[in-house]
Amino acid sequence: MDLPTAAPSIRGMADLATPMSIRVAATLSLVEHAGSAGATAEQLASETGTSAPALRRLLDHLVTIGVFELDPQSSRYRPTDLGIQLSEDAPDGIKPLLDINSAGGRAELAFVELLGTITTGTPAYPHRYGRDFWADLDSRPELRRSFDAQMNWRFQAQAPQIAERFNWSRFSEILDVGGGDGTVLAAILHAHPGLRGRVLDLPPTATVANDRFAAAGLDGRAGAVSGSFFDPLPVGADAYLLSDILHDWDDEQARTILAGCRRAAAPSGTVVVIEPVLRQGVGTAIDLFMLMCFGGRERTVDELAELAADCGLVLRDSVPVADGRTALEFGVMNGPG
Repeated sequence: MDLPTAAPSIRGMADLATPMSIRVAATLSLVEHAGSAGATAEQLASETGTSAPALRRLLDHLVTIGVFELDPQSSRYRPTDLGIQLSEDAPDGIKPLLDINSAGGRAELAFVELLGTITTGTPAYPHRYGRDFWADLDSRPELRRSFDAQMNWRFQAQAPQIAERFNWSRFSEILDVGGGDGTVLAAILHAHPGLRGRVLDLPPTATVANDRFAAAGLDGRAGAVSGSFFDPLPVGADAYLLSDILHDWDDEQARTILAGCRRAAAPSGTVVVIEPVLRQGVGTAIDLFMLMCFGGRERTVDELAELAADCGLVLRDSVPVADGRTALEFGVMNGPG
């Protein structure tokens, strides 16, 4: 009996062999080991500490899907133009999102527990790994480093856009709350020489940010403060920046973060939230990922404004500032301006 017409399409969409093969190839650095000259399955197995017969079957599937090609005369496997995207230095920089040993690749594997998330509404990540994503980073320094590198890669193109497309020059000092290794703040300070700023992040990352500022010649205008955005924030800045922070958290925790910024800001202070905004270029897949991994969510401008209003902040403006990112500017309720 013939299968229904739609069955092959749905089966192909649900097939796990291909995505997992690509992720294992990235994790084993098969593209780097093979190089442009290629390598046999035995050579690659020796270099990666894997089983040659099993690896050959993986490579054969990678050939089938166009990631590698096989030279039948030399039995060498070579990465194709498609496969080169998996290399460490590929311009698209997607390897950290696929490497199972990195924070991004590890997180995406928690999708296997999605049924539990849909049933209970709670994140899948702790069910798979025994602790939440942030605790996992705290307990494993190599994951923390890979996460910081992933955030740096994410903002390499966006940071200059954020610096140029928002009127930062009217401020004198910015506190980049949860600002990671300082990529965004450094771009803002380079574009606006009259500004000073600090990053607040957890100790290992704050140290990296200080090193970045020193290397960029910004150590006289920029610094880093060790701390959590769930603790009282340093006062004195006239702009508090939250860049890609709120979507990692549920509404209650997001309110806590916003309220902390509100308390630290002077009556005339400003809170700038830069986020992917739902229905403005942000897809359903990333929204599902935020739920699965963190219990967070992507939000609309109205939803973000409502959260902020609960914390004594009023939306003044919202403008696109980077590919897939919108800046929402909030003022303190009942304050000047």
